Amino acid sequence: MSASTATSVPASAPADAAARRARRRSAALGVAAWVVGIGFCLPALWMVLTSFHAEADAATNPPSVAAALTLDGYRTFFGGGGGPTPWPPLVNSLAASFFSTVLVLLLALPAAYALSIRRVRKWTDVMFFFLSTKMLPVVAGLLPVYLFAKNTGLLDNIWLLVLLYTSMNLPIAVWMMQSFLADVPVSIIEAAQVDGARLPTVLRRVVAPVAGPGIAATALICFIFSWNELLFARVLTGVVAGTAPVHLTTFVTSQGLFLAQLCAASVVVSLPVLVAGYAAQDKLVQGLSLGAVK
Repeated sequence: MSASTATSVPASAPADAAARRARRRSAALGVAAWVVGIGFCLPALWMVLTSFHAEADAATNPPSVAAALTLDGYRTFFGGGGGPTPWPPLVNSLAASFFSTVLVLLLALPAAYALSIRRVRKWTDVMFFFLSTKMLPVVAGLLPVYLFAKNTGLLDNIWLLVLLYTSMNLPIAVWMMQSFLADVPVSIIEAAQVDGARLPTVLRRVVAPVAGPGIAATALICFIFSWNELLFARVLTGVVAGTAPVHLTTFVTSQGLFLAQLCAASVVVSLPVLVAGYAAQDKLVQGLSLGAVK
């Protein structure tokens, strides 16, 4: 018994040492992941902290971290200091982002269905065409779009932004939803068609519920892209249809950069996207994971 015990101890020692090394490696990777995550969050946290500082404290170099906190930046942003009210730009951004996202989903769902489930001829060429539309720099199409808007009387019109955001996000939506719909079982679609369901009914009652997480992820990404767009909104809008990102540029004036007010405005403008992302985070994770495992 002593001999067997003597031989078993050296046999288990390497396994224990390997387990300890694996635990140390896992702990080190966990710490590294936390450090990287905190590093990515630091600019946003610094922006939030600066938004609660007075303008004089925010402009110091180096910045004063322990300065007194105040809500002056938020009061000024919401018009408390006699400046322009932010509600029209926020409403314009919400309207442009919402309606363009709805239009994108209505157009992308049947297009993705034709490219994934009932594939059209040369569907790979169609997918490449959608991708090629994103290769053109946005600024290259700015002048033609401006001239078109000027000649048609659509300058400073929120519906022009809705059409532009729809066309900009549609290729991305089709590409994303094509991979999501590829995982929809064809058998349930065929069963619905045998029962007499037409294509709109199949898309609404069969495909959409099954690919719901993917559709939600696509909608959220399109909403974020529309909400953050600045170039077209800055050039094509003015007083009536200005969006929230355009309103942020008003805090950079010839008198200087109002850093605390700009940070407060950035926090407020970022909140709708953060709230939407937090509310749909489970759908977003499920949607982005669809098609990852075959």
